[in-house]
Amino acid sequence: MPGVPAPGEYTICEINRDLLTTKDDGDKTAQDSYSKILGRVYPSIAFQPHPRAAGFRNCQNTVENESRDGNPVEADRAPSTSESIVTAQDEQGSFLSKQINAVKKFTSAALQSVFQKDSESLTKEFCFQGVSWHEHKHWLAFIAGPDQVFVHDFEDTESRDPAVLTSDLQKGVEAVEWRPNGGSTLSVACRGGVAIWSASYPGNLAPVRAGVVSILGTPNRGTGARWALVDFLRADGSVPVTALSWSPCGRYPTSIHDSTFTIWDVAQGTGTPLRRGFGGISLLKWSPTGDYFVSANMNGVFHLWETSKWMSAPWSSAGGSVVSVMWNPDGKVLLAGFNGTTSLAALHFAGRPPSLDVHLLPLDLPDLEAITGGHGTIERMAWDGTGERLAVAFGGVVDSVYDGLVALFDTRQTPIVSMSLLGFIRGPGRGAKPLALAFHEKLKQGALLSVCWSTGVCCTYPLLFRGH
Repeated sequence: MPGVPAPGEYTICEINRDLLTTKDDGDKTAQDSYSKILGRVYPSIAFQPHPRAAGFRNCQNTVENESRDGNPVEADRAPSTSESIVTAQDEQGSFLSKQINAVKKFTSAALQSVFQKDSESLTKEFCFQGVSWHEHKHWLAFIAGPDQVFVHDFEDTESRDPAVLTSDLQKGVEAVEWRPNGGSTLSVACRGGVAIWSASYPGNLAPVRAGVVSILGTPNRGTGARWALVDFLRADGSVPVTALSWSPCGRYPTSIHDSTFTIWDVAQGTGTPLRRGFGGISLLKWSPTGDYFVSANMNGVFHLWETSKWMSAPWSSAGGSVVSVMWNPDGKVLLAGFNGTTSLAALHFAGRPPSLDVHLLPLDLPDLEAITGGHGTIERMAWDGTGERLAVAFGGVVDSVYDGLVALFDTRQTPIVSMSLLGFIRGPGRGAKPLALAFHEKLKQGALLSVCWSTGVCCTYPLLFRGH
């Protein structure tokens, strides 16, 4: 097993599979190692941690069993312990009967036993989507408090201070995500809707939707840009939008609000509820190609959708809710992490869109299994745009020396996904724990990982390596 950074050390970067650390803020050796290659330094950014991000959030105290009109709805049935993983027929009649035998064939005994464990609590919610990289620029956005978001431009060498995005409309921030193909547009899921921000430049002001009170921030010293609130997609009521994901084309953000699965049309400023009564949904994720979509409930049920006719196939895992999902770059493999286990499930899409013919293969992580004594859990994940680095935050360690670390894996797909542990990332400050993590999608020299730590520091780690 790779070495672990000692308490008091913190990680700086990766250089060809070696994770470099330092104990002294004045020691710039590791920083110089990557800055000579990249031509820039990624400074750490201080912030006020979200009060609900330090541990598992409890946004919904119970799995909702009522529709918006107050009438009872049939809850997704929790599978029996003898079922392990099964697929079921959805309302439209889509049925993946062939996958039952496939799952039974490939699911290892270890993974089956994990899925049969009792869930610690269905009220625990793991989807804290607190950090996001712009797909083309070196712009990092992250939740910096209950009601505010920071945006830092690493390309601007004249200013080390991030832009602060705050508004009376933006309360109870739950998630941030850059709009694909949207220039300088950032979305913020919060109480009552989704706030849309855009950078305005001298002589090129961002258009503001009629009726929205625009908020202009302090101009950036380097570029002169000001961040403006240009739109607010209003959901019914004042409950929070708890999950958010953009379609790759950048036109349709999808959100969960009051157990309602909504597709928004930004051009029109309107939302279309796709399905109601989805109590306890914890996460949403479009595939990189836009052909598929995944949504997960806290009761262990998750749905795979094809987006041409919006047909879905429900899957279920006994005893553990889906806590994190990640698509590979071509959108043909979905990795899923479950509460109560350090094993992953790799769902391989066997057919062409809109086929929902899916093969599930277990992906054990024996190093994490050993560290946690078989009682650990995946908390969150991030997969980089090359498909060669996977960062995993985990809990339930036996030895405190592993507490709060992020495990970094080398991943391959030939064609089945496999991975090997490269090492561990330790954050700055005593007792640092990862709150949110995300990769920049495109870095020629490797990958770029950002982690927001419970100690109030957002760190960016250049991972420089030669591709497979």
